[in-house]
Amino acid sequence: MNSPFFHALIGGTQSGCGKTTFTLALLQWLQAQNKMVQAFKAGPDYLDPLWHEAITGQVSYNLDSQMMGEADCLDILSTKCQSEIALVEGVMGLFDGRSGVGTAGSSLDLARVTGSNVLLCINVKGMAGSIVPLVRGFTEEAAKSAVTISGVLANQVGSDHHLHLLIELLKENSLPPIVASMKKDAPILPERHLGLVEPTLKLPDFFPFLEVDEEALFAAFATCEHKINIKNPPEIKALEKKLFAGFELAILKDQALSFIYQSNLDWLVGQGAQISYFSILKGEDIPKNTQGLWLPGGYPELWAEEISKSKSLLAIKNYIEGGGATLAECGGMMILGESLTDLEGTTYPMARVLALKVTMQKKLASLGYRTDESGLAGESPLKGHEFHHSTKNLQESATQPFKLSRGDQGESYKNLTASYVHWYFPSNPQKIARIFHV
Repeated sequence: MNSPFFHALIGGTQSGCGKTTFTLALLQWLQAQNKMVQAFKAGPDYLDPLWHEAITGQVSYNLDSQMMGEADCLDILSTKCQSEIALVEGVMGLFDGRSGVGTAGSSLDLARVTGSNVLLCINVKGMAGSIVPLVRGFTEEAAKSAVTISGVLANQVGSDHHLHLLIELLKENSLPPIVASMKKDAPILPERHLGLVEPTLKLPDFFPFLEVDEEALFAAFATCEHKINIKNPPEIKALEKKLFAGFELAILKDQALSFIYQSNLDWLVGQGAQISYFSILKGEDIPKNTQGLWLPGGYPELWAEEISKSKSLLAIKNYIEGGGATLAECGGMMILGESLTDLEGTTYPMARVLALKVTMQKKLASLGYRTDESGLAGESPLKGHEFHHSTKNLQESATQPFKLSRGDQGESYKNLTASYVHWYFPSNPQKIARIFHV
């Protein structure tokens, strides 16, 4: 898109304050105003973008200043936005990142990188005068990074009187205005342990609970004039040879396993890969002429019984045992073990490629950014993210394909590379090419 567009990042005071609810509600509202709108998601999230896309009909790209880097974030926002308005849904609290206050990986840092104004989402339940020091503190701290908080999204508003009180308090103290509010009895989006469920259910109707100050909302947006000029593009953009030219890559994708960054797909296609898909839930065979296999993450534990009976499982095992180059990430690795035990304690047999047993647990097992330092000299490190509620019990030692300061070092078997980490392919193209034996 070459013409300017309006954009804003929806940040929050903390996780669970209502960022996703407000993002979806505003996407619906903007479309009802006949506005072309597209959403983006801060951080390494797979599920929120699916809800974005279900509303807008357009792909929602991840933007992550820690994992992707500043140049890629700018490039994606400036080249992938096909609408007049872009809403970026933040991650966690505004200043929460890998470490520190507002550092790489945080919503604040992404707003700084992209030049977005912030709409600060606050759960105002039981709150009156306290909104003033809260908004003032967030606004002043954001300003230290040259980021403007230009509006407030008030969630869990108790009544019209409550809303009026909050509006006046912010106005009297010359603070950013409330541009939209949501009543306390608004619908709650369904969740499970990794976040929202996939958008297979009908999206709740937020309109009866949403109030928007149209003039204030549009005044809060920043304007992107596409003056982005990446003078020092990352290594991936300087590659003269397409690494995957003519390469036949098969990807397992259905409701069980579908955690895929759109940027990875775009990059693979840009590098010449010929992509095809197949479903384990439908028992489909691996496409003919496959030269490489990608098993992404997802929710295999929810479909463990169906997976254990799928003909695809044997096809995948035979492919790997025959030396087929394969990358398995998180859920994709989980189906390759001896067994998978779900939260109810039921154990299902899996592909029996790797000598490991996977067990689901209610508590978080691991979370965080990961950096692989096993690349060759001169290469950028391969970056990714780990987030899972299962553990793997290795029955025997295996070769570890990655070198991480923390996190899952992975397993290697023949030409299979597997781990709990979801990788961002463009961060180290050569390592990804080696994984698939291109």
